[in-house]
Order: sequence, then C-alpha cells, then structure tokens
Amino acid sequence: MNPYPPHSMIRCFSTTAFSLAVILTCPTSLRAQQAAEPVVAKMEMKLTLGEKVLDTIEKGDLLTVLEVRDKSYLIQTFSGHKGAVANVTVAKLAEAAPIYDELIEKSPEDGRLYTLRASCHWAVGDTEQALADFDKAIEMGYDEGHAFASRGLFHAAMRNYDKAIEDYSEAVRRDPKDAVPLVNRAAVNMSTGKYESAVEDYTRAIELSPDNPILYTQRAIALKLLGKLDEAVAGYDKAIELADKDISTWMGRGFIKFQLGKYEAAIEDFSHVIELSPESAVAINNRGYNYQMLGKESEALADYTRAVELAPKYLLALQNKAWLLTTAKDEMVRDPAKAIATATAACEISQYKDFSDLTLLAAAHGSAGEFETAIGWQEKSLELAMEEQMPIAQKLIALYQEEKPFDPKLLESDPAPEAKPTTQ
Repeated sequence: MNPYPPHSMIRCFSTTAFSLAVILTCPTSLRAQQAAEPVVAKMEMKLTLGEKVLDTIEKGDLLTVLEVRDKSYLIQTFSGHKGAVANVTVAKLAEAAPIYDELIEKSPEDGRLYTLRASCHWAVGDTEQALADFDKAIEMGYDEGHAFASRGLFHAAMRNYDKAIEDYSEAVRRDPKDAVPLVNRAAVNMSTGKYESAVEDYTRAIELSPDNPILYTQRAIALKLLGKLDEAVAGYDKAIELADKDISTWMGRGFIKFQLGKYEAAIEDFSHVIELSPESAVAINNRGYNYQMLGKESEALADYTRAVELAPKYLLALQNKAWLLTTAKDEMVRDPAKAIATATAACEISQYKDFSDLTLLAAAHGSAGEFETAIGWQEKSLELAMEEQMPIAQKLIALYQEEKPFDPKLLESDPAPEAKPTTQ
C-alpha cells in the first residue's frame, strides 16, 4: 500500500559530502514492496523540498522504512518527515554495527550510541551483546525510561523475567505516562502466571491509552485465565466497540460465551467472524460445536463438514464431525460409515498414536455393528492410555464385547471447540 498521494514521488541523489534527498513530482511507476526493518544512515543527509531543507539526517540515525524500491528506500525520520534515500547511503539494521563502532570510538561517553548499536545486535539475534550494550549505555548515564524499557525486552527474550520486571518497573517509575513498559511488564506477568498483576498493568495502560483496543483484549485474556469470565466479556465488548473488524476479538468473546454456556450468543459471535472471514475453519468449527450443544445436529454437521473442506487436516473439526456422526440422536445425521471414514482421517493425522482418536475410531466401528474391529482399536488404545484413561478404555472394551454401541456417558468430557485469542 502506498502511503503517498497518487502523484507525489520522491527521488534522491548523493554528493561526496552528504546525500541530498529531494521531493519531486513525477509518475508513480516505480515498483514498491512492503515496509521492511529500519535502516541506518551511513552519512549526513539533507531532506529537502525544492530549495527548502525539511530535515537533517545525521550519520547513525535510525530511519523507519515505509517502502523498499529497486535502488532506494522511502523512509520516515524521527521527526516525522518522509523522503527517499539511496540504498548506498544507508545500511540495513543487521549490518549497521560498524557505523556505531565508528561513532562510539569518536564519542565513547555518548550512551545513546550504545543503545542504537544494541538494536543492530538484536537484529542479528545476538541478545547477549545487545544486553551488554544497554548495560553500558545505562552505566554511561543514559538512564531515560525507554532505556530501561528496552533492556527489559532483552531480559524478557532471555527469560530473565525477574530482571525484566525490574527494568520495566524502573521505566514506569521514570516515565509514568508511558504505557509501553506497563504493557511489556504485563506480558511478562502473563508468561509467569501472575495474571492479577497483569490485569493491574493493563488497567493502568488503559488509563493512559483508553482508545487502544488491544489493551482491552489483552486484559480480557488475563481475566479469562483468572476465571473472571463476565469481566472478560466486558473487556471484549469494549475492544469490539473500538475495533469492530478485529476477528480475534470476536473469536475470543465467542469462546468465553461458550464457556459461560451462552451458546446462542457464542453462535452470533462466531457467525460474525465468518462474515468477516468466510473461510475461517476455526470459527466454523466453533459455531458447529455450539449448535451441537443446543441439539441442532444438522447445523452442527454442516459446519463441521465445511470446516474440514476448508482445512482437511484440521484435527479438531475431524474429531467433532466423527463423534457427531457416531453418536447423533438424529438418525438423519448419524452415519456410521462416514463416521469410520472421518475417524480414520483423524487417526492418520495423529499417526494412530493418540488415545482419544483410537477411542473415536473404535466407537465409530461400534456404531456400525463392527464390534470385533471396535474391540481391536480400543485394545490398541490401551497401549497409549494414561493411568486415568485405563478404566474408560476397559469399560468400552467390555461394552463392545457385549455387542453394544458406544455410550457417551462413559466419557468424562466431550471434545471442545477451539479458539485462538490474540496474545501479545
């Protein structure tokens, strides 16, 4: 997507002393690619409009890339000006460490330069060296809040969670109006199971950025993990109010409504997802399961079938479809032959190494009156069963030996729909 007006294009040329970027009017015929990682200025550059200098780019400045072209980058400077620079005047972030080496050699007391070089180390995956540079920057007196927040990211990446929390907390102390370290600290609290603390951090971040739907979604996820489902739904409600095209938010709310037993409401949310994304196999499967919970077996089967058509290796949809074909109360829905075929497809995906899938295959054969085969697959499942699953398998074997079909009451739980709320 081109962020510029239809007839506004930027060209650039360089001199030996510095690069001069000039904004001109010309046809928009150059091929553009999607935005890439930031680039670093190799030299001083002047961004101009006609004879007017709009901005000065210093050597070592980090530039946001808006578009990549054959011989240039469309960039945005720290001050917000947009222009173009030739490829030869900048370096990719992962290749820019030598630029900062030179600058640090000239100004070894400038802590900011160490933070910039840390970004280069981060870009190549050298987390430890990036962390060392941030340590050095803070040691040199570069102790702004974002320095601690950035170092916290490196600690979190290295799973030094206690140190990450310390840095984020220091960043919050130094700049209490910055929501970013609060959100990052909340993410660490989520990773370590401290959901109450995460809720507190997201709440403070929301106070600073009340129009950010992602914050409401993330807090809703934390509330869900605390079992506070009604509060989680309220959070999703607000997120949807702010961004009603976000599929993951509708999915998340739909799943919680399912957990609350509000199946009709869950169906509405999953149906909305399907309107936004007609080929979402997950949403279609989830809606199908909620139809099944309401006893609407025909509607459920139609959704499971469609989900499998869209994603033939979607194991959960195959499992749900096979169980419904095996156990449906509606004789127009129950179909042992199709149940066997669908259960076999599920077993092939799990390579016949999953207790539940083998139990499903046995049940499908049992529903077809093929009890010897059902016994064989259920006995096979015993080889994979955990201790708590053994009694169920043994009861089912006894049932098939009596030439009786599968009894759902023997299972402790039913297959459940899948939802993937966005996590940050």
